[in-house]
Amino acid sequence: MSLAIRVIPCLDVDKGRTVKGVNFQNLSDAGDPVSLAEHYGTSGADEVTFLDISASVEERATILDVLRRTAETLFIPMTVGGGIRSTHDVDQLLRAGADKVSVNTAALNRPDLINDIAEKFGSQVLVLSVDARRAEGKFEVTTHGGRQGTDIDALDWISDAQRRGVGEILLNSIDADGTQDGFDIEMISAVRQVTSLPLIASGGAGTLSDFPAALKAGADAVLAASVFHFGKFTIADVKREISHAGFVVR
Repeated sequence: MSLAIRVIPCLDVDKGRTVKGVNFQNLSDAGDPVSLAEHYGTSGADEVTFLDISASVEERATILDVLRRTAETLFIPMTVGGGIRSTHDVDQLLRAGADKVSVNTAALNRPDLINDIAEKFGSQVLVLSVDARRAEGKFEVTTHGGRQGTDIDALDWISDAQRRGVGEILLNSIDADGTQDGFDIEMISAVRQVTSLPLIASGGAGTLSDFPAALKAGADAVLAASVFHFGKFTIADVKREISHAGFVVR
């Protein structure tokens, strides 16, 4: 029995508001995250992902408040990322209503963070968020929304993270992000070759046919933001397209 494909709207939250840009630049307001999450929860989304894109120390209180208010209305799993540097941060987010947490920059700076979180809370709560772009013949891991390179090969990093205990990969193509030109099929296929973990494809959805294409390349779930926030199509539209392509949806 194949597992059902998950369709996941992503809320990029900045100072308590949902925003969206292209390649992480020129952000525009996309609404209140609490009401958006509630809308997605009742319109068929399988999960919601919150990324606190301005997560610094002073923003943490904002996201905790948003999370608590969202958790009261949401009955599907919620993943939260941004600014997670310690098991204490994870504990706070889980207590505020998150079901899973997503780590990125802090794990690159200190890979043992993955081991620490997995050992304390279990792999099932831990998602590795990878923002990758093409650079010098490889997929390079980036930070700061794709603005800073790390010279780390994304395939090596994902393999290492799997050994350390991460439970899921959120793969975002910086080259494709917000362009609506389609998911990065080549990158998804390459990552699928090096990991058996559940793989969420992110970045580039623009047409309904883009979603099954990502799944055929090896993704287990598809994530999108602007096409949902600005009403280009609905969760139901995407699930119908995926189902027609022969995949199981909830």
